[in-house]
Amino acid sequence: MNLFFRVLLFTVLVPGSVMGWLPFFVIPLGGSYAPGGIPGQMGWGLVAIGAMIYLWCAWSFAHQGRGTPGPYDPPRKLVIRGLYRYSRNPMYVGVMAVLLGEALLFPSAARLAYAIIVFLCFNLFIIAFEEPTLKRQFGKSYAKYRQRVGRWL
Repeated sequence: MNLFFRVLLFTVLVPGSVMGWLPFFVIPLGGSYAPGGIPGQMGWGLVAIGAMIYLWCAWSFAHQGRGTPGPYDPPRKLVIRGLYRYSRNPMYVGVMAVLLGEALLFPSAARLAYAIIVFLCFNLFIIAFEEPTLKRQFGKSYAKYRQRVGRWL
């Protein structure tokens, strides 16, 4: 299967579920659409920026790393260019920006709590799985990268 199709499939199934299907259809988190004023503008801005961050990172994984964001088909090369110069996890930062933007556009305590829970799950996954896996896979180059670049920002 084509690499870019695999990235697209992962994007629709995983981040698409976290940012779309789950909060809107599976566990409706409430909140009425409130696009007006500064909160609405900030919400749309966060959604747009978060989506662009995610897409840029997914492209980097495919183009530079020759893999997908999925742990079952990871990049073959360590991706440390682009947004990865500033954050070891910009893809997660992008997803969080979308979730926080949605919380501004559809204000509800449940939606904000969902974003916090997703962030905690991301942290656990990164610490328990991703970082040890990258350390084993890329050794010294990942250790040097970790010293230079923070986990989040």
